[in-house]
Amino acid sequence: MKQLSDAVNHKVSAQAISKYENGKMLPSSSVLVSLGQALDTSLDFLMSSQIVELKDLKFRRSSDASAKERVKAQATCIEKLERYMSIEQILDLPSGPDKINELCWDGLESLEELEDRAEELRTVWRLGLDPIASMCDLLEEKGIKVLEDSVPESISGLACQAKVLRNENQTVKAVLVSNRINVERKRFTLAHELAHHLIPSISNLQVSLEKAMDRFAGAFLVPREGLRNTVGSLRRRVTHFEIMSVKRKYGVSASCIMTRLGQVGILPAPAVRNGFRTFARSWLTTEPEPMQRDQGFAFLEKPSRFERLVLHALGEELISPNRAASLLAKPLPAVEQEVSGRAAS
Repeated sequence: MKQLSDAVNHKVSAQAISKYENGKMLPSSSVLVSLGQALDTSLDFLMSSQIVELKDLKFRRSSDASAKERVKAQATCIEKLERYMSIEQILDLPSGPDKINELCWDGLESLEELEDRAEELRTVWRLGLDPIASMCDLLEEKGIKVLEDSVPESISGLACQAKVLRNENQTVKAVLVSNRINVERKRFTLAHELAHHLIPSISNLQVSLEKAMDRFAGAFLVPREGLRNTVGSLRRRVTHFEIMSVKRKYGVSASCIMTRLGQVGILPAPAVRNGFRTFARSWLTTEPEPMQRDQGFAFLEKPSRFERLVLHALGEELISPNRAASLLAKPLPAVEQEVSGRAAS
């Protein structure tokens, strides 16, 4: 609090900040602006009232992600959830069906079990062996709020449950994904965060939770029978052309396909290890033949429910165009164009 007071050039004292946090005093508008600038966050977030706390936070991040970057990602998640909850409240909508709780698997022990659970989920959700056109749409359909923002580059995404103020018994499942990553990585991150909601823990202490989530994500996005049907059940070598073709079919990275070829036994483990030491080594850092933005999976892989709700409320004149633009963080002319099909004059 002392550091924050210093950061705003002592426009407000540490004692006053403490009172703000405890709900004993409200800051003036000028102080709010200064606090928002110092904390690099919006006024909506500072005045939030829908979300009490985030629980069961699980990050998909690189090893060099700092505590500050994690806190920034949490703040972004809360701010976006606040907007989401407010528009649902304006429309008098329930948060949507929660089709996740009934499917939770706790205490799994082996990677093979994760493979089986991924297949089971595809069966329950009637997905068959086909590629998933949009992970965003699928998660939103199942009651998970999908949020996207330019979170720190060291963090691909996070999964959490948000405790809601107006209903102490209600928690909202959410996934935040970075818009800085390519679509191949985005789809895998969404599947990874879905796994966190479905699988709270792993009993086998020799299997790390993050590696387990990766295994589930790969199995869910690229089902083993579908992969075998495409490239064969047992191969000594799979060509570069085939890997790129399968990558485009399922909308995942080339390294994911290479890994899956070993996981399901199509390629022997030594062949996969040798591939990552030689021709596929660069795939771990640079995506070969990346999917183009706004085409194919990249065009479909965008969260859309929140924007639909905002435009619904605007169309029914429950909110003003300016409020819609604020909620969507878009310029007013862009919002007007989405409503009428033409830009505002």
